[in-house]
Amino acid sequence: MKKILVTGGAGFIGSHVVDALVERGHGVVVIDDLSSGTTQNINKQSTFVEGDITNARVVEKLFATCGPFDAIIHLAAQKSVTASVREPKHDANINIMGSLTLCEAAQKYGVKRIIFSSTGGALYGDGVALPTPEDARIEPLSPYGIAKLSIENYLRFYRETGMTTQILRYANVYGPRQDPHGEAGVVAIFCQKCIAGTDLTIFGDGTQTRDFIYVEDVVDANIAALKSASSGTWNIGTGKETSVNDLACGLIDTPKKSSSKIIYAPARMGELKRSCLAITKAKKELMWDAQVSLADGLKNTYDSFR
Repeated sequence: MKKILVTGGAGFIGSHVVDALVERGHGVVVIDDLSSGTTQNINKQSTFVEGDITNARVVEKLFATCGPFDAIIHLAAQKSVTASVREPKHDANINIMGSLTLCEAAQKYGVKRIIFSSTGGALYGDGVALPTPEDARIEPLSPYGIAKLSIENYLRFYRETGMTTQILRYANVYGPRQDPHGEAGVVAIFCQKCIAGTDLTIFGDGTQTRDFIYVEDVVDANIAALKSASSGTWNIGTGKETSVNDLACGLIDTPKKSSSKIIYAPARMGELKRSCLAITKAKKELMWDAQVSLADGLKNTYDSFR
């Protein structure tokens, strides 16, 4: 059994990761400021600390009183690309400074492993080969992507100090517990609107593509990384493109035809035209592959909002 700190463990992805760790017999400590996560998501067999990772005193107390930790799975973040465009300083404070505060404490208290949730789509930019491998040109279009890249680079420094650092570059994650009220999480937003019979707003012409990956597959990727002895960077996606138009039409028809209609609005700054991640490296090195089809994942997600 390991003792693992999960930042953002009351949130969408984090709470699923915590459930999986608890199920496997690990001791889990969750820190979350509940800005987007909820107490309903928190596994009762974990230890919960309400706190902000940008607060050095809170982080210091967490490590001193709840540690020592064998590993950190770092999911706490400002998660919206469009919000990062509006408020880049706010995004940087959480996604860069908060992460560095965590890393400094990890080094001080002898944590040997950090698994960092990075981004695939927002990191590579447009004009790269599709599906996009990890060694493609990195050219983030948004402050969100820039911040994630910054922490990837800092983790290379910490790797040189002897820490195992594992970077998981996620595609577009969806599934139960995703917030349908924020700006991130198009699947959750569309599901709720389909159930209510209200219009689905697509920003741009809808031909933009994304690689949609179900949250359970992302959880399995984190578990695979935890089992691996190697530092590294891996794409976590499906290797398949789906247009936003096709996604919207599929949800309107799944599982019972909704009265919702599609409307279009101007494209948003900082968003990609096409995104799809190559996962050959993760298959080979982590022995991981996405298992849940888009059709099954969408049905599961839709049902969770009913």
